[in-house]
Amino acid sequence: MHRRSHTGSKPVLWGSSIIGFGAYTYTNSANKSADWPLVGFSPRKANLTLYIVPGFRRHAELMQRLGKHTTGKSCLYIKRLSDIDPGVLEDLVTASVAYMRETYPTR
Repeated sequence: MHRRSHTGSKPVLWGSSIIGFGAYTYTNSANKSADWPLVGFSPRKANLTLYIVPGFRRHAELMQRLGKHTTGKSCLYIKRLSDIDPGVLEDLVTASVAYMRETYPTR
């Protein structure tokens, strides 16, 4: 799933439960700079949450092939890894990281 090879970054704990790879800086609604991982995940009780920052609209074809999931604005929720196609998830992560690197300066 999230492999270091997608970002070239070591995993970092963000807060108490998010494991993120890479980072970018954005300006939030209060006009302050904030950092967030390029891609991340959190193994929560209800589901595995993946943070795919640019969202899912641009990836409609991949989302249709992914398997059983739900989404939020930039969160992908999966109950069981066996419910999804891991190759499609890898393509989604690769596309997300590429988009983020084009859009935001990375560290």
